[in-house]
Order: sequence, then C-alpha cells, then structure tokens
Amino acid sequence: MRMTTRPILIHPDPRLKKLCDPVAALDDTIRQLADDMLETMYDAPGVGLAAPQIGVMSRIFVMDCAKEKTGFPEAMVMINPEITWVSEEKNVHEEGCLSLPEQYADVTRPKEVRMRWLGLDGQMHEEQFDGLWATCAQHELDHLNGKLFIDHLGPLKRQMVTRKLEKLKREWAREGRG
Repeated sequence: MRMTTRPILIHPDPRLKKLCDPVAALDDTIRQLADDMLETMYDAPGVGLAAPQIGVMSRIFVMDCAKEKTGFPEAMVMINPEITWVSEEKNVHEEGCLSLPEQYADVTRPKEVRMRWLGLDGQMHEEQFDGLWATCAQHELDHLNGKLFIDHLGPLKRQMVTRKLEKLKREWAREGRG
C-alpha cells in the first residue's frame, strides 16, 4: 500500500463537530486510512490525528508522542477507542491542533487515562497513559465525539479563536491554498 498525505480540515468546518461512526470491520480500507493518517500526521507535523480531521467520519485516530523526545516513532493506531478509567488528578497542558493552525491554549484534563481499542492486528488492546500521551489520547477521542480543544475554553476565547481561523481560511482561499 502506498501512503498518501491527505488535506486536513480547518475549523470552522461542520464535519469537525459531528459524532463519528464506529468502524464496522477491520479491512484494507481501514489499514490504508491508518497509513494515510500517519503519513499526514508526521508530515504536518503533529503528535495526533483523528479521522474526521481528514473528512472521514469513522472512530479511528493515530498518535505518536515519543518522536518528540526520542526521535524514534512509536505510532499507535486506535480503532473504536474508549476510555475505561480516568484519574482524579488533573493536568494542565498547552494544546494545539492541526485543524486549528497556530492556535494554542491551556486545557485541563485528567492526568492519566486507561483506554481500550481495536488495533490493526485485529486484537483488543488496553493501556494506561500519562503525560503528553494521556492529553493526546483524550484530545483525539474528543475529535471522534465532535469536540475540539477550544470547546474546553470559555465562550469568549472560543469565539476569538474561531474568528481568527475564519480570517485565515479566507486568506488561504485568496492565495489558492485551500
């Protein structure tokens, strides 16, 4: 299979606010989608990417938070992921998003999460994450539920970011970039 970089949707796009459908079967289409999502994420560059960010309304996301520290990729593909446990302890992390270019804000989330998902190997997996991995997993799962990191912010800050991105999209359209 050949990996393809796909265009990333930019907020505001109605598809980014929709609940995604579960993946019904692990087949070559899903394997190709996972490969394309990893290629797109690394090319962007980012540490996570959810299917709706490339216009596919399926419950699948990819992430790799290791590359930031070690330089070696540790790509994860999560199909139909769900959180099975969250810590009471919270963590504040500055988040950004490939669908909200150049926008960052502090978001409070559980410090640790345990997730269960179907892997590309056809097996169910369960793992506990902390640090950037926990933040990324929760951020990407939010995408599958039609939620953006700015939805964790107050209404004023959210409106300000949305206006900036509407302006950016208009500029890009004039330049023929999107």
